[in-house]
Amino acid sequence: MKISLTFLLILFCMTSGFAKDEIIDANIMVQEMLTEITEVQKTFYLKKNAVLNQITTINQQLKIEENLNKKVSLLIQKDALNDNLKKLELENASDISKIRYIKGLQIIKILYEKVLGLDHHFASVRTFSEISKMANPNQYPEFEKIKELVKAKREKKQGVDLTSVLGTNTLVSVINTFSNMMVSGLSKEEKEAELAKIECILDFTLRMQTDLNTIYFETAYLQASNNAIKTDIETLFKDYTKSINYLVSLSECRNNDDWDKVSSQLNTYLTAMDKAEGAQKNKMLINLEFPIDRLIQFITQYNNFINEGEKFYQKFSIILNSYENEKQCESKLPMEYKKLKSDINIAIDKFNVAYRPVEINGTKMREILYGINEFQ
Repeated sequence: MKISLTFLLILFCMTSGFAKDEIIDANIMVQEMLTEITEVQKTFYLKKNAVLNQITTINQQLKIEENLNKKVSLLIQKDALNDNLKKLELENASDISKIRYIKGLQIIKILYEKVLGLDHHFASVRTFSEISKMANPNQYPEFEKIKELVKAKREKKQGVDLTSVLGTNTLVSVINTFSNMMVSGLSKEEKEAELAKIECILDFTLRMQTDLNTIYFETAYLQASNNAIKTDIETLFKDYTKSINYLVSLSECRNNDDWDKVSSQLNTYLTAMDKAEGAQKNKMLINLEFPIDRLIQFITQYNNFINEGEKFYQKFSIILNSYENEKQCESKLPMEYKKLKSDINIAIDKFNVAYRPVEINGTKMREILYGINEFQ
């Protein structure tokens, strides 16, 4: 039985209105697509084999039939069956195209939510606002107090005041503070006591500064890459819906919850395609088919980014766990450091679950691209 256009559109409407915190996984959509294509193919091959069996029977009759009128009648029946076969094949291609297009549209929506989720994640990740503080001893009140103490106790002729630029440089500031301490009026015991207050801060910032900056810049790189992917999926949606004459941007469609309008435009297009014949029908089919290739290309790009992002965050986790004096200085380490470690671990879990790649390799790739399965 031919797949119901109404059923496909109802299915699209049901899944296009799900809440943003209940986003269906794209892999589920891929599997649903393959299942529906398989069911269509089963029905098609049952019908096709029935017609082929009739043609085989007629061919056998033609070999033994001597009556001219009966032969003509059989040939007419055979031509009608061949026409029916072509019609079945065109209907099958049309049904598969509808499934692939509608499911592809749903996958775009799901992946856009994931990309926006990543965009929010990178924008709010604590590295951007706090990593410079963690890596710079000048941002710690304890170190500032010692700088002020040393400044007040130093020998005026021997001490050195840093410029506003050099004063923010971590290494120069630390060296300057130690130099001024050496020529200050503090006793040996006082110097040792003051140093004990900041030894963990200095050890942590000087050992981890390069590593923390690495996390900062590589996270910035990931955010820039995600912005590029966001632009690409918005362009994909524009190209994808152009054929059904829906000309609103993806972001505007999402913000205005305009998916019913997309469904309406798609309904109009599919209805017109079902009524079309010949070259016009083939052209309309091609318009549905072409965007699928673009979608597959985007999914590959998205998968590569997710895999890359997970590796980056695993690297960040190793970096943050590499501080060798963490146990000894635990009480002195900034809360931002502990929170960052937690954020990184959560992000790794999200890359594995919430943002995980779409599984479209091998057989699945072939079925999605060409609608070919084990029945062919």
